[in-house]
Parts: sequence; structure tokens; C-alpha cells
Amino acid sequence: MRKSKKYILDHPAKFKEHLLHWAQQFEEIIWLDSNTYSQKYSSYDVILAVDAFTSIKTDYASGFDKLKEYQEKANDWIFGYLSYDLKNDTEALVSANIDSLDFPDLFFFQPKKIFLLKGSVVEMQYLTMVDDEISEDFNQISFNTAASLADDNKETDCGKIKISLRITKDVYKEKVQKMLHHIYRGDIYEANFCQEFYAENSCLNPLQTYHHLNQISAPPFAVYLKMNQKYLLSASPERYLKKEGNKIISQPIKGTAKRSTIEEEDRMLIVNLEKDPKERSENVMIVDLVRNDLSKTASKGTVKVEELCEVHSFKQVHQMISTVVSEIDHLISPVDVIRTTFPMGSMTGAPKISAMKIIEDLEESKRGLYSGAVGYFTPENDFDFNVVIRSILYNEEKQYVSYTVGGAITAQSDPDKEYEECLIKAKAMREVLEGL
Repeated sequence: MRKSKKYILDHPAKFKEHLLHWAQQFEEIIWLDSNTYSQKYSSYDVILAVDAFTSIKTDYASGFDKLKEYQEKANDWIFGYLSYDLKNDTEALVSANIDSLDFPDLFFFQPKKIFLLKGSVVEMQYLTMVDDEISEDFNQISFNTAASLADDNKETDCGKIKISLRITKDVYKEKVQKMLHHIYRGDIYEANFCQEFYAENSCLNPLQTYHHLNQISAPPFAVYLKMNQKYLLSASPERYLKKEGNKIISQPIKGTAKRSTIEEEDRMLIVNLEKDPKERSENVMIVDLVRNDLSKTASKGTVKVEELCEVHSFKQVHQMISTVVSEIDHLISPVDVIRTTFPMGSMTGAPKISAMKIIEDLEESKRGLYSGAVGYFTPENDFDFNVVIRSILYNEEKQYVSYTVGGAITAQSDPDKEYEECLIKAKAMREVLEGL
């Protein structure tokens, strides 16, 4: 059982800043920030979950069955992540590539303390074992001193991070050509091909790094995740899947264009993206895949495309987003809705299973949490999950820093242009890590 208390905030932005700093004392943290980005399906501006009462941590084997059992037994808010490699639980697939991050394939926890921010109101939901701390915590967060904030944000003595490439540009282009060969042969229509950038024997200040990344990008699905000594610092612009009552919402992103500081030029970049046949075909193919995935749990005739190839602008890039919805029977488990659509089509390709096999063969690194999903389930069996892209992953114990970027390869793809798109997507992460 939880005790809930609401407070009206005089300075919501300041409270929000203090709140994430206050959270650093805990071993388990999930912070989800919409950056007040205007979007149709938004429940909260910010959610914070901290301090595990119960948790589940497992590899992919029977991962979804274990999650389903945990979610039903908890009958409460649970927060966590699904790694890309849970594909091996849903299909006869493997993940044999290099994994230097060593994150579990699945992790969820039932937090003792939850904060839900919307506008100038914060709702604090605490388990009864700690509900006597609500007022004390609120006061501590509200009146956090500048000195304590500065202490949390202090510079580290890690030195400069040197980013290495898992594959060179020439090797990347060779692999794209192999992907194109599969497309021309008819094995697949499209596949998302990714490459890792990494730094060994490196350390960073996770909170400081997250703040910098979030300021550069200000995306609608930002995440700060801490699991003991493992961190995800994400500036994701993409929703994977959301459940509101009996309604399921998927919002795949496919199609990217850079931004310009010149207003007229920036408008032209939007127009060009809207009209680009290659970018539109990428998006439409994934929309078809999502429609097929949602139909596995949807009530007959309820799968609909609400928005097709609409361009949305973010600080770093313009993106083409579609919105596909369906309705499900109330008896269907929320975990089963995720199981039948995972991994998301925007990060795999079409047909999905063939694409995932080719991805595994051509990529050099195990994706892990990258191109997985972070989010939560509510006590009412609703959920909301993002797509883990534009993200920095950090294993503090191993002193390993990583970020991965990729793009959709179709019959119209040009290897040089695909590599250039990867660099555009990687720009924010590289800027943050190398201080360029």
C-alpha cells in the first residue's frame, strides 16, 4: 500500500533540479523527463522512482515470463528496463557479439518512493514502511542548499575521455554494402544497422554528464538510470509503447535531418525531409511492421494510423514520427502486449526476424540496453516505455563508457550518407564526452 500526498510548488523548475540531486543517495534511480515537450500522449512532466523494496534482475531466458509474474505479484508501480537481447526470449535468436558493459538483460524494481510532477504540482507516493518520511523529504528537497547542489555537480578528476570506434568508416561502408546485398536478394526490405563508439579505462560524473546531454537535446523521453554502478544517460526522442486503459500507442521514428541555425534554411530542411522518398519509405515500412505487431493483441479492426510521417523538431535534429494505435481486451496482460511487439520495429527492420539475424551477423557489439526500452508499469496495468537511443551507457566498476548509433538501411541507401547520418546522431554524445 502507498500513501500519497500532493504539494503545490512555488518554483517547479527549481524543485525539479533539487529532486534529481537529492535522489543520488539511492542505489536504484529511474528519472523520466519529458522536458515539457508538447506531445499528445503525455501523463507527467517528470517521474522519479528511487530505492528498491523488491526487484527482478535476469538474463533473457524466460525473461518475459519472469517479468509477467513479478508485475502481477507486485500489483504496484514497477520501473525498469528491457534490453534489446530479450529478442532471444521471443525468437530463436542469439547474441554472440562483444559485450563490455555487462548490464543484465532485464531489470525492474518496486520503488519505496515515487514523485510525479505535472505543472506546478508534485505527488509523492511512498510505501507505508517509509510514508512518515514524506514531509521531511519534501522539505529537504525544497530547501536544498546551493552548496549541496554544487557538491553533487563537482568536476571529476577523470581527465579527458578518448572515444574509439568499434569499426572504421571503410568497414562500416563494407557492412552496409552487405546489408544492401541482403535487400537486393529479397531477404529483407529494411534493417537498422548500428555501430558502437566507446572509451576504456575512463570515468565520468554521471549526473553532470546527464545534465549536459539533456541541455543539448531537451528530448521528450530523457532518462537518468542508476542501478548500483551501472548508468544510462539518455536523450531519447522516441516512445516505444504506451498503454492507457485499453488503448495501445506506438510512435516509431524513422527519417532524420540535421538542424540549421538559419531559420529559412531550417524550414527548407523540414520540407526536404517531408518529401524525401527514401526517408518516407523507411517510416512507412516500419509503420506496416508496427501495425502487424499490434494486431497480435488488438481487438479486431482497432489498429489505426493516427499520424503518418509527421516531422517533429528537436534541438539537434528533425525527425519523422508516425503514431499507430490499437485497442485490446482488458483480460490481456500488459507484459504480453510488450512481448508480442519487442524489440521495436524502428530498431530492427522488416521482416523483423530476418532483419535481427542479419543485424547480429553484421554488427560488432552486443546492443544490450541500447535499442531496448526504459519505463514503468502502474498499479492499473498501464505502462509507458521509451526507445533507448541517443544515449550514453556507463559501467563505473569496469570504467567503460559507450554510445551506439545507427540508421535504417533500405534499397535506396547510400553508404556515405548513412555514415554521415550516424555522425549527426552521435554529435550530442560526443560533444558531451569529449567537451568539443
